[in-house]
Amino acid sequence: MLERYKYIFNIALEAVFLNKFRSMLTALGIIFGVAAVITMMAIGNGAKKEILEQMKLVGVNNILIVPKSEKPKSNASAGGDQNTQSTDQNQEKNKGKYSPGLSLKDALAIKEIIPTVSKVSPEVIYETDIVKGGVKTSAKFTGVTPDFFNVFALELQEGQMFNEEQLKEGKAVCIIGPVIKSKFFPTESAIGKDIKCGPIWLRVIGVLKKREVSQSSIDNLGISDYNNSVYGPIQTLLRRFKDRSMITSASLHGGVTYSGEYNTMYMNESSSSDKGSNQIDKIVVQVKESSQIGATVDILKKMMLRRHAGVEDVEIRVPELLLKQEQRTKDIFNIVLGAIASISLLVGGIGIMNIMLASVMERIKEIGIRQAIGATKRDIVLQFLMEATLLSLTGGLIGIILGLALSKIIMELTDILTIVSPISVIISFGVSASVGIIFGYMPSQRAAAQDPVESLRHE
Repeated sequence: MLERYKYIFNIALEAVFLNKFRSMLTALGIIFGVAAVITMMAIGNGAKKEILEQMKLVGVNNILIVPKSEKPKSNASAGGDQNTQSTDQNQEKNKGKYSPGLSLKDALAIKEIIPTVSKVSPEVIYETDIVKGGVKTSAKFTGVTPDFFNVFALELQEGQMFNEEQLKEGKAVCIIGPVIKSKFFPTESAIGKDIKCGPIWLRVIGVLKKREVSQSSIDNLGISDYNNSVYGPIQTLLRRFKDRSMITSASLHGGVTYSGEYNTMYMNESSSSDKGSNQIDKIVVQVKESSQIGATVDILKKMMLRRHAGVEDVEIRVPELLLKQEQRTKDIFNIVLGAIASISLLVGGIGIMNIMLASVMERIKEIGIRQAIGATKRDIVLQFLMEATLLSLTGGLIGIILGLALSKIIMELTDILTIVSPISVIISFGVSASVGIIFGYMPSQRAAAQDPVESLRHE
């Protein structure tokens, strides 16, 4: 019996190779269908991983409070016009009112008053020059509290966190990212060494572990490049570096400014980090439970409005909800693309059926001869079914190779993360085999139904 099946398989294989060009054209639908399904699923898996990584970056159950921009980002589109209109309305509403801006006192009040809040992380961010031993680089100099490292799950590679004394007294200490460490201390430990951030010298007490952060995450989520930043106690920045809430004659007229109790001198330059009278750049509020986010946002809006004298000068965002919405949108998009790609498999199956039906009509005399020398109807069915299955399996294998190649090319050329999962390859190959069997069944039945006598007379 095994020899019989092997003989039928050899006949089917010979028929496929005798018509190589036609066989290749027949398999094209399967090839492109399988390749499209694998590529689309790879893009979807990559998008899902990026979203999960971004959720880790923004933290769990976090609410972001940032000052509202006084000017719209773009006026070049209808969206820009809407932003302009919204900004004008806010400015008209806030006219004649004074707000002290986002401050450290707001962060302390949130932590003390709202019971659903577990951690509050205020941040002051400046772009400045980092100097050490003749080496100079530009990096973010950020004032934080220990809650910052807990909220974003940042761990130390070596050293220690800020202690209470360093935080309260604004000691000249810092924790650096791994990129800063590699630039200034490539062959030695950074702990206990001094680096200069702008005009002030800080002693390194810790180095963060490296964390992968894409540029798109930095731009879209407003997060810091943890690897290329210097972190100091927030009081250190406000007292020694710069406190935007302090008004002096020099700050009003420009030029040299003396800031804080240490009277540290620095040049009062106009930069994007100078956000009006806002003492701090953002407050990250971590809520205890996800179910409490909505209620906490409502309380924060009312609280900020009351503390800022009725001026709507802050924006409250929930990054996790935005990312989940983005994930849902991408899932729908990937389902649509996957469905479109699957249609190619269906079209490929129909193509196989059409070619096999045409092949039956061309080979009626061959079928009659095989039946005359002893081939049963089952043998004829198996022969044509094997031919259809061989075409679809060959197309499936080529499609898998093409899909893997396309996924790699897309990632290299467009910087879109693609992840090919084994399940997508198995599903695609299984579907291609099923297509050959399903769409090859009708032609094989028609071939077996031929009358041997009429087949032998056929010209």
